Amino acid sequence: MNETSAAPTLAASAVEFPPHRHSQDEVTALVSSAAGDAFTRFASSSGVRMRNLALPLERYRDLTDFTEANAVYLDVALALSERALREALDRARVRADEVDAIFSTTVTGLAVPTLDARLATRVGLRPDVKRVPLFGLGCVAGAAGVARMHDYLRAYPDQVAVLVAVELCSLTIQWDDHSTANMLASSLFGDGAAAVVATGARRAAAGPQVLASRSRLYPDTEDVMGWQIGAFGFKIVLSADVPTVAHKYLGEDVSLFLAEFGLTPGDIGTWVCHPGGPKVIEAVEQVLDLAPTALDRTRESLRENGNLSSVSVLDVLRATLADPPEPGSLGMMVAMGPGFCAELVLLKW
Repeated sequence: MNETSAAPTLAASAVEFPPHRHSQDEVTALVSSAAGDAFTRFASSSGVRMRNLALPLERYRDLTDFTEANAVYLDVALALSERALREALDRARVRADEVDAIFSTTVTGLAVPTLDARLATRVGLRPDVKRVPLFGLGCVAGAAGVARMHDYLRAYPDQVAVLVAVELCSLTIQWDDHSTANMLASSLFGDGAAAVVATGARRAAAGPQVLASRSRLYPDTEDVMGWQIGAFGFKIVLSADVPTVAHKYLGEDVSLFLAEFGLTPGDIGTWVCHPGGPKVIEAVEQVLDLAPTALDRTRESLRENGNLSSVSVLDVLRATLADPPEPGSLGMMVAMGPGFCAELVLLKW
């Protein structure tokens, strides 16, 4: 196993939501008015009870095009990500001018300059802060961002890195798309922002160490998940094969990764898993042979907030940091996303 003396630490995590909170029944009533009663079946089996949305529910039918939706995205995304980053820095007891690198990820809006550049002066980051914007990773990006912070801080153990993820999935709604993929997405996804502060090994901090990571890109799966981006914005690509890919690859990937350190899935006491949806959660449980309660935080995040894309696994991380396992125990962060791909991150408390 990598020397823990060189491992970066996840010092703090924070998640922020827009104020417009709606029940699944309220969302179902709105979407069903356009999509028909067929949407109700997807909504009732989604595992989602509540969601926070970027706009009041009644505003969504007034969005005329991608230009208007993206303008809303930029305003709300900046406000949420600023709140999340400030809160995470406060929890980590790190000043904004101590941050050496900022990683940012989003897949539900477009902005140039990127969000991290717009956040820098608002939050008080140094002019020489290194910026690493990530786009297109979707649901896997929360775990991938943590992994890339690990890579950076292994090289610069005296430094501090932050990750900001923000997704406003509700703004991508396509009212004229009655496909199964769009109805499924409309029943699952919510809005929010997250921030994580990580410190190099030479900076003392409480929290789990990031021991190692593994990226996995699966062949011939480009059409499993993603966007078709056009004049009306982001049209969802979402195949029913996501649980099938998890069944086919994930168990072996996790086992081979852990075997490099003399470990098995049974050695992992805490699972920080992205809540893709009920069938994906069940697939992860089955291929890893997990205890019935192992993914309770994952299911709770899905139930109370919906699938937040890149933010979701960081929401599960936030809940885990708030109620950590025993010191010395191991954890695994797992997420899957467009590519189709997976990201695995080995943690130690």
